[in-house]
Amino acid sequence: MALRFEILGRFNRARAAQLTLPHFVCQTPLFMPVGTQGTIKGLTTNQLEEIGCQIILGNTYHLELRPTSELIDEFGGLHKFMNWPRAMLTDSGGFQMVSLLHLADITEKGVTFQSPVDGKPMLLTPEESIEIQNRIGADIIMALDDVVRTTITGPRIEEAMYRTLRWIDRCIAAHKRPHEQNLFGIVQGGLDPVLRDICVRGLVDRNLPGYAIGGLAGGEDKDSFWRVVAQCTAALPEDKPRYVMGVGYPLDIVVCSALGADMYDCVYPTRTARFGTALVPEGVLKLKHRAMADDTRPIDPTCACMVCKNYTRAYIHSLVTKDAMGSQLLSYHNLYYMMQLSRNLHSSIVQGRFPEFVCNFLQKMFPKGDVPEWVCNAMEVAGIDISSCCSLVPSAQD
Repeated sequence: MALRFEILGRFNRARAAQLTLPHFVCQTPLFMPVGTQGTIKGLTTNQLEEIGCQIILGNTYHLELRPTSELIDEFGGLHKFMNWPRAMLTDSGGFQMVSLLHLADITEKGVTFQSPVDGKPMLLTPEESIEIQNRIGADIIMALDDVVRTTITGPRIEEAMYRTLRWIDRCIAAHKRPHEQNLFGIVQGGLDPVLRDICVRGLVDRNLPGYAIGGLAGGEDKDSFWRVVAQCTAALPEDKPRYVMGVGYPLDIVVCSALGADMYDCVYPTRTARFGTALVPEGVLKLKHRAMADDTRPIDPTCACMVCKNYTRAYIHSLVTKDAMGSQLLSYHNLYYMMQLSRNLHSSIVQGRFPEFVCNFLQKMFPKGDVPEWVCNAMEVAGIDISSCCSLVPSAQD
């Protein structure tokens, strides 16, 4: 195993840890920006280091299409190819089954895609997914799982969960670099607690370096979302990292961290930047709005990032959606915000002031005290008293 996970502090279920990977020593909870094709759009690797980014995500499916994993391998792996000295995680290509479902056909053998480049069919098997990821060379590689949207119900959920367990064995057998790359399994099972439980137990039996909670953040209601996270984190090993896939809203990250999750990834901070939206403690700031045209303040007066120190809302408003510079500056600020959030989660847990941090965070986001009921319910399970920042404390619901 090429990974060490050391818990440095906890508050009830929340934990702050040091995650040692081949390319970097990371502090958790942590957020990973998504760099689909070996780039976080509009930002250099130096800028990503500057803002404290610890792990970035590469997309196996897109990297294999172009520039190809063979070429990346010839350059000595994706770290060298893109000049990124810190840690990296690659997904398995499985998520494209959901996002490109109109192009995909799923069987026991693997997933057949219609190539978006030339329309030819391409088969991605668990073995091939691992082989491609071995060539790309990320610190953490993901097993190929059978992904189903959480909004789908019926026998397909059960089929996908059992197939995910069968495929993990094929992934483990195909993994040629276990001493340099860590293979994480992915818990599936939709919103069904029984299926999730079977999947968690099956994966834990295989003693993997880390575990991901998959199949969420796909449109399910928030009450179902947090309950699945709470169930999985409670059943996963204490001494291994837990990664909730596809989660990127700051509120969701705070809630999942309180429930015992450690790692997150999402395109949200960078994608929303390209649409002219900035992340701020109060939620979001839409810089396209006319009110921004003559606003001399920085995006967030409390933010220490290069953008907030140097540019006004008015300036960014004049660029947004018209000039690439606008989305670059907003992407920089939004990722800085996410890295700062990760650092604050880590330090508040280590210093024993996590409940105060959560309350403070919620007060800024919900100044009227109208904290959503699902958040209140999740915090109750996490053992965090947020009554001081909620105007109405909902009755404990089952």
